[in-house]
Amino acid sequence: MLIENGKRVHAAINIYAEDETYDEIIEQARILDELGVDGIIMSDGGVIDAVRAAAPHTDVHISTQANTVSYHAANFWYKNGAKRVILGREMNKEQIKTLIQNKPEDLEVEIFCHGAICFAYSGRCFLSEFLAGRNGNLGDCAQSCRWAYNVYVEETNNPGELMPVETDEKGTYIFSSKDMCLIKEIPEIIDMGVNSVKIEGRLKTEYYLASVVNAYRNAIDDYYNDPEHYDYTKYLKELEKTKTRGLTTFYFNDRKNKDIQDYGGHQYNNDYEFGGKIIEDQGDKILIEIRNKLTVGDQMELIVPGKIEPVVFQIEKLWNDETGEEISTVNPGKAEQKVILNKPKTEFDWEKDWILRRKK
Repeated sequence: MLIENGKRVHAAINIYAEDETYDEIIEQARILDELGVDGIIMSDGGVIDAVRAAAPHTDVHISTQANTVSYHAANFWYKNGAKRVILGREMNKEQIKTLIQNKPEDLEVEIFCHGAICFAYSGRCFLSEFLAGRNGNLGDCAQSCRWAYNVYVEETNNPGELMPVETDEKGTYIFSSKDMCLIKEIPEIIDMGVNSVKIEGRLKTEYYLASVVNAYRNAIDDYYNDPEHYDYTKYLKELEKTKTRGLTTFYFNDRKNKDIQDYGGHQYNNDYEFGGKIIEDQGDKILIEIRNKLTVGDQMELIVPGKIEPVVFQIEKLWNDETGEEISTVNPGKAEQKVILNKPKTEFDWEKDWILRRKK
């Protein structure tokens, strides 16, 4: 459906594959090739070789898990069929510029611009598999690095006597990183010749993705249209309405940056939550599928694709979607719980799957 709607679709076969998995990988690649996806993201050389043969019409994208951090590596992947390389998040802007200046002209470059930073080297971590039986390389990471840990030391002459390591009140979330945010750096990213930016969205809601993607899409378009008046603060304001950890530029500006860990394990920006998504525009009313409790009087915001300013309104009336009875509140007590609410006047129709957020 996305392909039919003119959207680009990239699929991931990002596994480091054992021999017994190749028959399934090749079959998946053939299906994706027939469907017409634009690119397949991979990191294993054997998988890339097999997929190139099975999906000859589909572009090869090299995953960040291949740890491409030099133009020498980028050129190697280009010689082996790559259309795009997704660089390791550990690179700073000077290293990215050097790579772009020394790569083949038609090799595309993609970098991460927002989201969780993996504790391991560009996502190659087995902590989740070890602790939770969930393999991050198979797309099932439990984000074990965000958990709270108690750390102990044991003196070798006194086995079994564990002494807690408590340097201060922030000493337990020792693996937890802040979230990357390069919204201020968008002009520099565009000017250096990066082709695409990547937003990390693992274990995130539709609301989070709608908010973050819309903010970056607007930022990029606005810079292209009026570079002299780029103001990152209005996009940052939107990003700060999503629940995140602390924000950092990671190594983009400085490989010696130490402000990347969130030892307190806090979550920030709790003033808004996912309200629901639109099912149908009914003129002066809208039918939505709710995600949290809604009550008459709540302040709502509609995230409009292509616009940075949301539509702000208040719930004046709610109606039961089955009986039409007017109600004062609704709870998400069952799957796909729906409700009808009043819609403010706008110059455009509200489209299916647009996202509403609720101010707490």
